[in-house]
Amino acid sequence: MDDDYAAHITAGEVFVLAIDGTVTAVLVLIPCPDHLLLDNIAVEPSSAGRGLGRHLVQFAETEALRRGYAELRLFTHERMVSNLELYARLGFVETHRASVEGFDRVFMSKAIIA
Repeated sequence: MDDDYAAHITAGEVFVLAIDGTVTAVLVLIPCPDHLLLDNIAVEPSSAGRGLGRHLVQFAETEALRRGYAELRLFTHERMVSNLELYARLGFVETHRASVEGFDRVFMSKAIIA
């Protein structure tokens, strides 16, 4: 949560999902040399369970294709079991685990096919 969102916005890396004029979800996509990184995805808790997270992941996949990437990557904390299960259902595979900046992270990847 200490990320520099102003810098992400300036770089054009932030996408929002608004419902009835209210920002309901946020997605941060960071271009890397060989993949698009799904850096952050967040849904307003009152809107959880409506498929908005899945919708944003699908948007990220479409955006990766549009930009010419063949791979979408993400990471999450190992304790976020429901996130890990969701990402696996959406076709992501675990590539490795590592402790980064004091957080035990699970890294995942998904091949994007046109």
